[in-house]
Amino acid sequence: MGAQEKSQGNSNSLQRVKVYRLNEDGKWDDQGTGHVTVDYLERSEELALYVFDEEDNETLLVHRICPDDIYRKQEDTIISWRDSEYSTELALSFQENTGCSYIWDHICNVQRNIHFSSLNSETFHSMNSELRELPAVELSTLPIILKTVTESGIADQMRLTELILNDQDFFQKLMELFRICEDLENMDGLHMIFKIVKGIILLNSAQIFEKIFGEELIMDIIGSLEYDPDVPQVQHYRNFLKEHVVFKEAVPIKNPMVISKIHQAYRVGYLKDVVLARVLDEATVASLNSMIHSNNAIVISLLKDDSTFIQELFARLRSPTTSAESKKNLVYFLREFCSLSKSLQMVQQLQLFRDLINEGIFDIISDALQSQDKKLVLTGTDILILFLNQDPTLLRSHVVRQEGIPLLGLLVKGMITDFGEDMHCQFLEILRSLLDSFSLTGAQRDTIIDIFYDKHLGQLIDVIILSCPSDEVGQSTSNLASSAGGVESQNSTKPEILLNICELLCFCVVHHPYRIKCNFLLNNVIDKILLLTRRREKYLVVAAVRFIRTILSRRDEHLVNHFVKKNLLKPVIDAFVANGNRYNVLNSAVLELFEYIRKENVKLLVRYIVDSFWNQLVKFEYLASVQSLKVKYEQCLENCGTKANVNVLDSRKRIDERALEKEEEDYFNEDSDEDDTSSESRTRKVQSQPVSSDGVAASYPSLSPRSGGLVDYEDDEDDEDYRPPPKKHTETSEDDEGTLETLRLKRKLISREHENEVAYKKQCLGKSSKARDSVFAALCSTLSQAVLPSKKTANAMPLSSQSAEGTKALGEGNHTEKESSSPRSSGKSSSEEDNHREKEPPRNCSDCLHSPSDNRQLSGDDCPLVPPKPSPEMTVNGS
Repeated sequence: MGAQEKSQGNSNSLQRVKVYRLNEDGKWDDQGTGHVTVDYLERSEELALYVFDEEDNETLLVHRICPDDIYRKQEDTIISWRDSEYSTELALSFQENTGCSYIWDHICNVQRNIHFSSLNSETFHSMNSELRELPAVELSTLPIILKTVTESGIADQMRLTELILNDQDFFQKLMELFRICEDLENMDGLHMIFKIVKGIILLNSAQIFEKIFGEELIMDIIGSLEYDPDVPQVQHYRNFLKEHVVFKEAVPIKNPMVISKIHQAYRVGYLKDVVLARVLDEATVASLNSMIHSNNAIVISLLKDDSTFIQELFARLRSPTTSAESKKNLVYFLREFCSLSKSLQMVQQLQLFRDLINEGIFDIISDALQSQDKKLVLTGTDILILFLNQDPTLLRSHVVRQEGIPLLGLLVKGMITDFGEDMHCQFLEILRSLLDSFSLTGAQRDTIIDIFYDKHLGQLIDVIILSCPSDEVGQSTSNLASSAGGVESQNSTKPEILLNICELLCFCVVHHPYRIKCNFLLNNVIDKILLLTRRREKYLVVAAVRFIRTILSRRDEHLVNHFVKKNLLKPVIDAFVANGNRYNVLNSAVLELFEYIRKENVKLLVRYIVDSFWNQLVKFEYLASVQSLKVKYEQCLENCGTKANVNVLDSRKRIDERALEKEEEDYFNEDSDEDDTSSESRTRKVQSQPVSSDGVAASYPSLSPRSGGLVDYEDDEDDEDYRPPPKKHTETSEDDEGTLETLRLKRKLISREHENEVAYKKQCLGKSSKARDSVFAALCSTLSQAVLPSKKTANAMPLSSQSAEGTKALGEGNHTEKESSSPRSSGKSSSEEDNHREKEPPRNCSDCLHSPSDNRQLSGDDCPLVPPKPSPEMTVNGS
């Protein structure tokens, strides 16, 4: 089917465009207006652009879409390209943006399909057919080999790797040609060999690496890489490896394979890090690292399995005849040996470290830490860190033993010693790992912490004392500071050491809160650490503030009271005020401390800060944190004032209530003659009972009710709304026949006490002094024979008063006495009550004169009102 017929059938899909052609003058000529579409060429499977005139439907343009990147889309409405057939620029200007996008997407899809179809074409496989074998390695064929190596695609690289591995003599011949070119100073040949070797390495084949990095070829391979055409001068890698690199054997290694792997690992690492550092891709670098790691694992495995080698190593380290230089090399080797053990599997690595411990490696490290050679000390700390990273319990188990205690002291000493480098940071990390309470077991934790606090914490505090400006506080602790041996003076202590000491103390506060609290409170350690606020270095002042913040975060009441009692925040406030308006870390640290105290509502500290330092802080009131602290302080005062007002109102209420109670007592005490007569008869019965030598009825256990006259209770004033508790119904022991009789006598004795007290109070209200004297004498003589009260039975009094109506109930028959006495026998045996009675201290009669609430307790709330009070003479006769 022709193109015109197809276009007529698809006229609905045509897009209106203008066709432009670039003339020789550089101007665009309008070729006409028509409709564009994408369709197949006649008698072909290729797609093309067709433009047909909109008037006469003639063909204005036919262009075969090619896979080359020649098409450009401009301003969303123009598609332009250079047509190779017409040797000129063509352009289509679309009327609509959608039409331009539609045709542009068609062109892109056609190009994509052309690229995919080319993958299956014969031209793609033509190169594979040519790589059936590599050309002979000769000077004349170097360009062909270079083109094959550098210009091959992914599929060709796999084929090329296979051909190189199959040719056993390829690298030998290539290196022979390299030596010839080097002798002839053929720089073109050397540059081509450099590119060939670099291309082969970038093939990233582990099998090829095994060949070229072998003992026979590796030096020539490195030599060929010295002639980089992009570098103007020839490098001298081989000269460095042969003359400057020295292989030292601290202990002779008898296995040749171990030595070969050591050399290979070093040279491959040198090639990776120096020779080809700027040209290797990530995949190749990873392959080379894997090769080095594998070599290290082989070396360590062979050495650890050689028992004679390990024994000889430690024998030389312990031998007194070994020179200091040899011991130093042995320690360096030991560090390298432990470091390379990371190449082993975890189980094998742990077993190796345990074998080293059994051989005494920690003793060797202890000797190294005492050395004057700073590099040797650093090596010892590196070995300890390797052990801690592997398994911290290995080192902790050694430290808790008697022979390992000096090692902890050496670590503390190393932390406060200036080595000229930042090695004290390593000591800090080691001590942190040893003192980490979260990962320690019970026995290890207690032992290590005890050793540290008993022997070494004082050393750290002494360093701070001696390194800070001295005043009264510093002089008061001079004795403690002078007792520490080997402590550096103020001028020689580096600020970094003090900072690390403060960091370690903060760590101890978090991990050992109880132990360090006791130490702080007993030895006044906090004020000594706050000496850091006098240092010039601001970061040391901030460290001291951070230390205070860490302590307060524990929310310990004893430490908070200690802060207030010792005025420990004064150095912090002084440093903050001295800092002025400078916005720095110190300013932020102190403000954060204020914010914490306010948010956590530590009222004691809020009142302490504002009451003690507000005159200094008032000029910083514009800061939100300081202002909020003052608001919190005012809130605390308001709360305290409200409580005080409530207490005043309560006290007034108590006075008024006591006045009312006095009137009620007077009214209640006005008994009738019948009550007085019955009371007198009961008094006679009680006096007839036998009395022991101490004035207590012999057969009565604690019978006294809870009366204020004989027992002085501290909380009587707070029980304005006291109501007697309900009766407790308990079972009475069936086998105790004398219990009821005892309770009857108890009831009579209670009534007698009640009557005597009432009589006394009535007598006090009388006008006749003679009558008062008579009542007082009668009351004292009666109370000398009375039973003292017991707290055990004090609660039974409200039950007794509730079980009777007024004083009339006291004269009822035995039936009523049994019912009222039954609740008092709730499981208490006579022996228990006797014991309690013996323990009760005797009280004199004057106690009853100072208890205004006794009759209120005796009367109860359910007592009926009685007629008007009788005369004092009746009261005397009743007594």
